Amino acid sequence: MSLEIVDLDPFDAAAFEAWHRVYLRAQDAMGEAATPWMLEELRAVMQQNGSSAWSGGWSAVAAGETVGAGFLRTPLLDNLELAELDVHVDPDRQRSGIGTALLAHVEEQARRRGRTVLTGLVGWTWGHGPLGEDAAGPLFARARGYDLALTEVQRELALPVDDAVLAGLADEAALAHPAYELRSWVGPVPDELLEGWAALTSSLATEAPTGDLELEPEAVSTDVVREREATLARQGRTKYNTVALTEAGDVVAYSDLATTVHDPGRAYQWGTLVLGEHRGHRLGVAVKVANLRLLQRERPDVVRLTTYNAEVNSHMIAVNEALGFRPVAWLGDFQKKLG
Repeated sequence: MSLEIVDLDPFDAAAFEAWHRVYLRAQDAMGEAATPWMLEELRAVMQQNGSSAWSGGWSAVAAGETVGAGFLRTPLLDNLELAELDVHVDPDRQRSGIGTALLAHVEEQARRRGRTVLTGLVGWTWGHGPLGEDAAGPLFARARGYDLALTEVQRELALPVDDAVLAGLADEAALAHPAYELRSWVGPVPDELLEGWAALTSSLATEAPTGDLELEPEAVSTDVVREREATLARQGRTKYNTVALTEAGDVVAYSDLATTVHDPGRAYQWGTLVLGEHRGHRLGVAVKVANLRLLQRERPDVVRLTTYNAEVNSHMIAVNEALGFRPVAWLGDFQKKLG
């Protein structure tokens, strides 16, 4: 088999659609637990890199057919040794060396950009257990020098949740935080909350459990927040947000969800975080429940909510179980260091 790996032009509609089709077919192997980015969501990211990160893609082509899809993202303002990568092979063409060749190419691209720590997300079905020892994705990653640095659990929640359940959780949590105010909204962050939102959300990657991942906090930038909001609009995504505020108006906790026009009926839980010195007041429960109530009021058509939690994050897992989430799959953060 003659294999060629070529740069992906995100403005070439045919090439990009062929690349995405391979990615989507590989993702669909997860069945009910699949969480793929839709075509226009990825196209929006690939066509316009912002100030905070660079993204690139490559296609593995055999006999004129796209059979593999590679992706690389490198942060530009922080974590300057880090590269995030993703490699997929058409299910009908797997175990023929395509993935190995494509991964080596993407790794070399990361090396050329001065990156020495490579990370990639690998999903596997629930029945394979927390280490995914017999699952294809983890087997492939380990065979090529990647170690499992953090195990996350994918959970699903059928919506709507009875508002009596949400009200009970909210009322119970409110007893622990009478001095805080909750505020919810749809879409971009209000100007008066922007600085506090940028500071808090930029710490999520390192404040949440990270296992053995080598990460540093993201740079705090209100411009990056606005850039990302513009990307969301191009992607057809809408965010639902709730924060907890002190009496002085400081943002000390948040939770956000997202929907997309390209996958109707489904929402994704993104971040939930409480600033360290304000923990112990059940603010995590409060913002999460308030945000879910906002989503259910605004989008009664959404019937499914997906979330991820580190396996060791017992507090947030308990909150999710109280809401009715059920585990459906595993997600592993794999990491490799280049010599």
